[in-house]
Amino acid sequence: MRNTLHAAAAAACTVLFVMPSAQAQERCAVAWSHYVGWEPLGYIEDSGMADRWGERFGVDLSFTLVNDYIESVNLYTSGAFDGVSVTNMDGLTIPAVGGIDTEVIVVGDFSNGNDGILIHGEDGLTVEDLAGKRVALVELSVSHYLLARALGEHGLSERDLTVINASDADIGSMIATSAADDAFVTWNPILLTGRQVPGIQLVFDSSQIPGEIVDTIMVNAEASDGCKRAITGAWYEAMTVMSGFGAEADEMLDVLAAQSGGTVAEYRAQLETTRMFFDPAEAAEFAASDVIKTTMQFVAEFSFDHGLYGTAPDAEFVGVAYPDGSVWGNPDNVRLHFTDTYMRLAADGAL
Repeated sequence: MRNTLHAAAAAACTVLFVMPSAQAQERCAVAWSHYVGWEPLGYIEDSGMADRWGERFGVDLSFTLVNDYIESVNLYTSGAFDGVSVTNMDGLTIPAVGGIDTEVIVVGDFSNGNDGILIHGEDGLTVEDLAGKRVALVELSVSHYLLARALGEHGLSERDLTVINASDADIGSMIATSAADDAFVTWNPILLTGRQVPGIQLVFDSSQIPGEIVDTIMVNAEASDGCKRAITGAWYEAMTVMSGFGAEADEMLDVLAAQSGGTVAEYRAQLETTRMFFDPAEAAEFAASDVIKTTMQFVAEFSFDHGLYGTAPDAEFVGVAYPDGSVWGNPDNVRLHFTDTYMRLAADGAL
């Protein structure tokens, strides 16, 4: 299977479309934040892949690390960046709801245990033990969504506890200095290191809702075709290396681990709970599947019910469009577009 994925990803790197070198380079700036599935973006920037793919398509392609995840999404929404690494839910509830016409061009992975709920206490704690506790998380993010899903599956609601908003930059230190009855919702690598703190117990993770927390690269729909091609081409060149064998793959893994602030063993542990789409054809199929439609309807309804669209009844549903042309939500207010176009071009070696 890995050889098949490697071959498919390698095909993505064939370039049949080249912008004239004399054309002035437009900005094609992508913000990213630390997460196992997004660490390759730092490698793309530092290895020279971004420069090469940008030159091929006549754009100034760059990938900039923003240490606070929500801040990276906010910066994209404000126009400071043309694209961002973002989950399916946050792409909907921040830029799309904020009026930014946003396009999902790469589906990178989905969380299969990389997001979880922690409680400081004795062994044997369960989700039911969250009742009455203060739970720290990045409010209105996928952590909030994971908490609500876990509570719903165990007969609880957010009314049974108190949500405390905290930045992802602070949660790690909060877990490290936590006391009995403190609770948190977070993602890797914070989740991985947090679980090593004495007294911390994992009571729920995203492997219990597989395929619902999807990690993507989204761009402003008004970004040029060349920008979208360059981003996609650079991503799948990196996936070719990452899914391969030998010295180059090992070197990349070393870089990703160091970049994430952990060891290779720790980074591999995060990959084990990440369903990576190394193969662009497989990613395109997922983006066009009924699975993503069901998930996004669930996410959209959750978001609306939790006020992430604004205050009902004044809030307006945002439409979500899919590769087959169908729309869920408001067809007159489509602001989030799932497309398989660039992933399929990559799979066909036709970027």
